[in-house]
Amino acid sequence: MSAPTLAPSTRIAFIGGGNMASAIIGGLVQRGLPAAQITVVEPFEAARAALRGHHGIDALPAASAALAGSDLLVWAIKPQSFLAAAAPVAPHVGSALQLSVMAGIRSDAIAKATGSARIVRCMPNTPALVGRGMTGLFAGPAASAADRALAETVIRTTGDALWVQREEQLDAVTALSGSGPAYVFYFLEAMQQAGTELGLAPEQARTLAVGTFAGGAHLAAASAEPLATLRERVTSKGGTTHAALTALDQAGVKAAFVQAMHAACVRAQELGDEFGR
Repeated sequence: MSAPTLAPSTRIAFIGGGNMASAIIGGLVQRGLPAAQITVVEPFEAARAALRGHHGIDALPAASAALAGSDLLVWAIKPQSFLAAAAPVAPHVGSALQLSVMAGIRSDAIAKATGSARIVRCMPNTPALVGRGMTGLFAGPAASAADRALAETVIRTTGDALWVQREEQLDAVTALSGSGPAYVFYFLEAMQQAGTELGLAPEQARTLAVGTFAGGAHLAAASAEPLATLRERVTSKGGTTHAALTALDQAGVKAAFVQAMHAACVRAQELGDEFGR
């Protein structure tokens, strides 16, 4: 599903101008939102220079009255920076819809710090940088249908999106897709290493590993069949794939992988407890 075009009059402000903010800004500009309608607060000069070079946006070093009149405020900073960053921002944007891409910071903490109960939280991932992101969204009870539509339109400029019904489910989204690209890279590293040990050049092993992951994911997306069925179709008893999967099962890889995502979910909950109260 492609993202609809935003109204040119929409004004969007970003607190934080790093990679995720830049990915969203790039998507917004591509879909017709004038750069003049985007305001960014970014304290680091290098990040401001990158925004200027990539998107023609002169970011502000600190919050100011220039934020007033924003229809949407996107929180794109580290969760541990939120409370300090919110204090100078809140006087200018209390009436705006708040869209948070911060891990762990809960809606009640955002409402308390900003004075706005109109909140949508989301958890994107780094493939958003190339327009292939997967983002989970949750809307607070004060967010209207129009608020949800605006938030989803903005997020879909970076890829696909999925709504969850309960806020605590965002911790699971964080563990699964938010951290997920790192799991993919982890397995790709292992595949490249094995390919190299088996006699391929590192570049060959990388090309084969990346192409296989991308193709497998595309096949899964195109098929309505259970993932187990797709796996079984590749696995002939006594064949090479069966030997590989047997070795993985004997090493407890699947159980360890599931346990790892539980650990990521617990950490997301801890971030909310630590920084979002």
